[in-house]
Amino acid sequence: MKLRATLIGFTAILMWSFLALFTAASGKMPPFQLSAVCFAIGSLPGLAVLVANPARLALLKQPAKVWIIGISGLFGYHFLYFTALRNAPAVEAGLIAYLWPLLIVVGSALLPGERLRWYHVAGALAGLCGTFLIVGRNGIDFNGAYSVGYAAAFLCAFTWSGYSLLTRRFDAVSTDVVTGFCLATSILSLICHLGLETTVWPATPFEWLAVAELGLLPVGAAFYAWDHGVKNGDIQILGAASYAAPLLSTLILTLFGFAEPSWRIALACLLVTGGAALAARDMFRRKTQVQPAAAE
Repeated sequence: MKLRATLIGFTAILMWSFLALFTAASGKMPPFQLSAVCFAIGSLPGLAVLVANPARLALLKQPAKVWIIGISGLFGYHFLYFTALRNAPAVEAGLIAYLWPLLIVVGSALLPGERLRWYHVAGALAGLCGTFLIVGRNGIDFNGAYSVGYAAAFLCAFTWSGYSLLTRRFDAVSTDVVTGFCLATSILSLICHLGLETTVWPATPFEWLAVAELGLLPVGAAFYAWDHGVKNGDIQILGAASYAAPLLSTLILTLFGFAEPSWRIALACLLVTGGAALAARDMFRRKTQVQPAAAE
């Protein structure tokens, strides 16, 4: 069961690899409007399950802290992520935001029963060096034109890692509650949009398709898969495996013409990914522990 849940969580990582591409291709929708539309679409799979089995509505009755953590994680992360992509180059903003797997690895090591070792610190420093390569133009100097995007990307990394680690504490809460998180986040985003932004709709069918794909996969099905994975699978292995996403994301963006290959981005990928692997080296020694669970 633990192996199965971990594999389900990994499907979320695969879907998130397309997040930057779909966002970049979605046109000029402002962040709150894009969040409102995508989370409304993302709630559809969960709503379909609840309509098919109304008895599961009772599972949405949860303590206030569960709702606060869930809505803060989903709403906060995506608003910051969309803001980052609107205010910084897609590859750089995406890679900075993808510091969250490293933060999950290091944060998990600080949980009860775990110890922070030298390779956790070394891995974190390698990821930090990779980040400097991404955001620095001359040494560690920031380009002022992208400072808002860089800051938003850093904040969303901390937001999502915190949400994922806290979610682990509520492993008894059904994944059905993610439907409520998506709906609440959509409503909050709509309120913010109406008060702060000018409505801009996609200009072409291609942009509409990108918005629909964004809502159904990275902002929809991926959240249900991730929730199940971090609650029932191995969160540390998922944290380490999550660094497949920035590599795939960068390759996808480059393939579709939203970014150009460069030695700086390539080296940053190696540092950040290598740092995560180093920090998670104990996790890769647990394969023999997963096999007995699968045979039960």
